[in-house]
Amino acid sequence: MQAQKKKMSLTGRVILGMVLGILTGFIIRSLFAESSFVHEYIVNGLFEVGGAIFIASLKMLVVPLVFVSLVCGTSTLKDISTLGRLGGKTLAFYLTTTAIAITLALVMGNVFKPGAGADLSAATTFASREAPSLGQVIIDMFPTNPISSMANGNTLQIIVFAILFGIAISAAGKPGERIAGIFADLNEVIMKLVALLMNIAPFGVFFLMAKLFTGLGLDAIFNLFGYFLVLTCTLLLHGIVVYGSLFKIFTGLSPKVFLKKMEDAIMFAFSTASSNATIPVTMETATKRLGVKNRIASFTVPLGATINMDGTAIMQGVATAFIAQAFNIDLTMGDYLMVIATATLASIGTAGVPGVGLIMLAMVLNQVGLPVEGIAIIMGVDRLLDMIRTAVNITGDSCVTCIVAKSEGEMDIDRFNDPHAGEKEEEVHLHPISNS
Repeated sequence: MQAQKKKMSLTGRVILGMVLGILTGFIIRSLFAESSFVHEYIVNGLFEVGGAIFIASLKMLVVPLVFVSLVCGTSTLKDISTLGRLGGKTLAFYLTTTAIAITLALVMGNVFKPGAGADLSAATTFASREAPSLGQVIIDMFPTNPISSMANGNTLQIIVFAILFGIAISAAGKPGERIAGIFADLNEVIMKLVALLMNIAPFGVFFLMAKLFTGLGLDAIFNLFGYFLVLTCTLLLHGIVVYGSLFKIFTGLSPKVFLKKMEDAIMFAFSTASSNATIPVTMETATKRLGVKNRIASFTVPLGATINMDGTAIMQGVATAFIAQAFNIDLTMGDYLMVIATATLASIGTAGVPGVGLIMLAMVLNQVGLPVEGIAIIMGVDRLLDMIRTAVNITGDSCVTCIVAKSEGEMDIDRFNDPHAGEKEEEVHLHPISNS
């Protein structure tokens, strides 16, 4: 019972931090807009520094967590063909959900027509960077210097090196067993560190929300209300109905339980707007709460954070319909099919590229002959929408992780159905901190 209180207390504090941060941001924007002291020392001082430290703390764990956990998972595989089967299933599911997402977005965009009557005459020039080709992405997956890849946070290269290193450990006999034991211990320590950092989450979330909503005016949302509403509804529809249906069909387990256990990871994703920064929390949720074995989660979660772009694909679909309607350009069925194909393949081709959402959108618009300048208009509300679609992305990562784990017989069903699963581990960690 005490563990349950601690768990609810953590979740409640995260929600409270988010709400208080939003209210604080609006209050500062309304009452202290002209105060240089508040903006210099509070907004750009305390809020920015506190939020940056929180994000940095999460990102600090990404490289060691991905590398160590993936080495642990891969080194336990006795049959290398299992890895190929696992990768094929994971990639197929990620591409399928992305195709469903972009199709749903185009349907919603054309049914509700958010761009009808919109004025894009004020659109400014948007300079998009060119995304690398799929072939170049595949070449770049293989690191020439693994240490440099870790220093730069190149997730795909880290995944490839960790898999190869894990396979080598598995094939090395007794020396490999000793190394595997060290990595198993390291993995436990890192997961404990994740639990420790989750205890500062409410403060970090407060700083991030306060800083964001100090600079985000409601006028930006009102001016694009139709676009904002359709995109938000589509994201929620995909995150709840589509993922819930796929989860039920392929695992036979309760989508309600799945979504309930995802609440902490969703909060982190929403507040950070970064799938990569949320990897530590998503990994802990998958293994400790959802019952997925580490050998599966260590592969599917980092890969999903890199290439699973369902939330971004939905933004592209709704934005494409919005821009086409606003500029009075009619798209054919062939154009829409081209949008679906381009966005789905681009989710791999732009993996790991900064500003990936806008790069992918520029590619899609160019593919069907729509003006790229339209992106400049929707950028006003993109930061807030990015938070929602990141939450959708990590929910998709975990959904596919559970589906693949269940198909491989690598999911602890009792742990999944246990409402208190994972809380005991947190209690052991968080207890000393609460008394300090």
